[in-house]
Amino acid sequence: MNFFNTAVNFFKDGGMFLYPLALIFVVGVAIAIERFVYLTRETARNRSLWESVVPPLGAGNFKQVAALTQASNASIATILNYGLARIAHAKRRDDVEKAMDESLLEVIPRIEKRTHYLSSLANIGLLIGLLGTITGLIGAFSAVASANPAEKASLLSLAISVAMNNTASGLGVAITLLLSHMFLESKTTSLIDSLEIASLKFLNAIVERPAPAVPSAPVQPAGPAHSVAQARSAK
Repeated sequence: MNFFNTAVNFFKDGGMFLYPLALIFVVGVAIAIERFVYLTRETARNRSLWESVVPPLGAGNFKQVAALTQASNASIATILNYGLARIAHAKRRDDVEKAMDESLLEVIPRIEKRTHYLSSLANIGLLIGLLGTITGLIGAFSAVASANPAEKASLLSLAISVAMNNTASGLGVAITLLLSHMFLESKTTSLIDSLEIASLKFLNAIVERPAPAVPSAPVQPAGPAHSVAQARSAK
């Protein structure tokens, strides 16, 4: 209860700029939570699908691989589906690789979606806090200039309190959202790297698989004519 009262008094003393700061903070935290849940779930789905795909891929059972990828909504399933669709019509590695690169261009924006908003919101929150600080200081000096000498100390302390509350709020919002952005950016990069590695492994397995060995022609046994010729040459 004391914390709640402190927060309410903090907002009352901070002025009008604390309300947009609070809105920015709530929006930023909501984006961070949504991105964290999405990236965590997507990482787990990709890992699960890849573990299911590896055995039939190593055995050359591409029909089973296609069945697994088409039944999944994971990001890696989209990439593998592109490769499987192209390998049915093109045998060159470059053609299949271009198709899988195209799929990465489709998948990566979904993974990076909204994460960059956090850094922008952090900068905006910091600037709003700075604006509230400057406004509070301007009000402080204006109040002191026109106030009675007995009231100057109280008016000055009140205005400075408003300015400092805005400074602290802006810094708190900026630090929180920047840390969230750094964490999610690292998680996003790790997920994209794993997709690129899986794409390369799949490409090597499906394009550079060894060709079946060609059986050598059987040696024909020597016929009667050949045996006679050998006997005459021996004489």
